[in-house]
Amino acid sequence: MNVIDVHGLVKRYGDNTVVDQVSMTVKQGEISGFLGPNGSGKTTTIRLMCGLLTPNAGGGTVLGMDLKRDQLKIKREVGYMTQKFSFYEDMSIWENLMFVARLYQLHPAERAVRDTLENLGLSARQHQLAGNLSGGWKQRLALAACIMHKPKLLLLDEPTAAVDPLARREFWGEIHALAADGVTVLVSTHYMDEAELCNRINYISYGKLLTSGTVADVIANANLTTFVIKGDDASQVARLLAGKPGVDQVAPFGNTLHVVGRDTKALKESVNDAIAGRKLTAHVGETSLEDVFIQFVTHAENDAA
Repeated sequence: MNVIDVHGLVKRYGDNTVVDQVSMTVKQGEISGFLGPNGSGKTTTIRLMCGLLTPNAGGGTVLGMDLKRDQLKIKREVGYMTQKFSFYEDMSIWENLMFVARLYQLHPAERAVRDTLENLGLSARQHQLAGNLSGGWKQRLALAACIMHKPKLLLLDEPTAAVDPLARREFWGEIHALAADGVTVLVSTHYMDEAELCNRINYISYGKLLTSGTVADVIANANLTTFVIKGDDASQVARLLAGKPGVDQVAPFGNTLHVVGRDTKALKESVNDAIAGRKLTAHVGETSLEDVFIQFVTHAENDAA
């Protein structure tokens, strides 16, 4: 069953098309990653899906409800975590969650708040002011508010931005636990290691959805070849390779150099020419999701220009 099933979504602001013919499906219980550079249309697309915005064209269903006709119903049935912390900083965790519980008309509100605090390990901090929380605890409060009304779909907009690695790992533990209980998650992120934790990923750039699939599928369909150059002088050949036939990316990694391109034959010739006469070796390596991400960004920027 598809919890999200949208097609041809378009959102314009004046002459600016922010979302351009986006079609996407997300299955029940799936964690679906939403990737793309800043300004690519991720947030606008998420807001279209949760009923906060009305598309100029296209449509579909979210949780079986019509995207245009049932916006109010959709709002009540999804949990939406905004990119920016949006709770009252001069109120405690308990007070913020009580406010949310009353908005959703949960009865009894006190029990809903108490259970949520306990489930997310917030009970000991419930009287702490939200404004005094660290980034990780603010994130946990925001997630608590999203799941208190037991939504079947979570829409999370870059939820782990500006939090430390431990908080990120704990957050993703919570997300996978929710998915194991049948909750469907669409999460936007800039972190490649987070994208690899998703069942499927969707990549958007300049409002257009460029690819969808598992991480392995997206990497394979990009048709990129990666050569790894090793040796003490590896970084010195980076300038020699830039702009050479078949070379789309050159990136240093410690004492190695990753050279990426779509034309394998031309790429190999350029790499061999660059290392000739040097104490360097080159072999075909594994193309990473980050390589694919950078390739998409670069080409989208060139197309836009």
